Amino acid sequence: MDEKLWKKAVAFHGHECPGLAIGFRACEAAIEKLGIGTSEDEQIVCITENDACGVDAVQALLSCTMGKGNLIYRGTGKQAFSFYNRTDGKKLRVCLKPGKNNGMERPQWQAHLLSAPLDEIFSFSEPKKDLPERARLFQTLVCDVCGEGVPEHKMRFQNGKTVCLDCFTTYDRGW
Repeated sequence: MDEKLWKKAVAFHGHECPGLAIGFRACEAAIEKLGIGTSEDEQIVCITENDACGVDAVQALLSCTMGKGNLIYRGTGKQAFSFYNRTDGKKLRVCLKPGKNNGMERPQWQAHLLSAPLDEIFSFSEPKKDLPERARLFQTLVCDVCGEGVPEHKMRFQNGKTVCLDCFTTYDRGW
């Protein structure tokens, strides 16, 4: 384990915890298996399937962020991360193996995550999804109800008006 990188992740996240350790080790796996480093722009893309502590390690170590468009949230709830390298086309999905903490207390679980061989704690596969397109810039439209600006792809048309998601009234009959 690279102690300097761990400290960088902890500083970004604010504290040590097993969740951060999961993301940290997933990044280590991606760095090792894909030969990647930090992403200045969108060279490295991560699709995270969770919104837990480990995502902070991805941001701190690989510089994948929502703002740059190279950190994408896909909420399956799984401790899984798919990494893509736009430069060479390589990709890797890293998923925490279930049931590996065997009732360990949090400190022991964190220590195990940080020291165990990667193959012991993660399964590795090729992501099923293709590399996402680069982030796009959209025209800003003004909501006819609240007057706030919203990117055009987030607008809806209702009752002859262009409305944002907050002002849009969904139509769902319970099906």
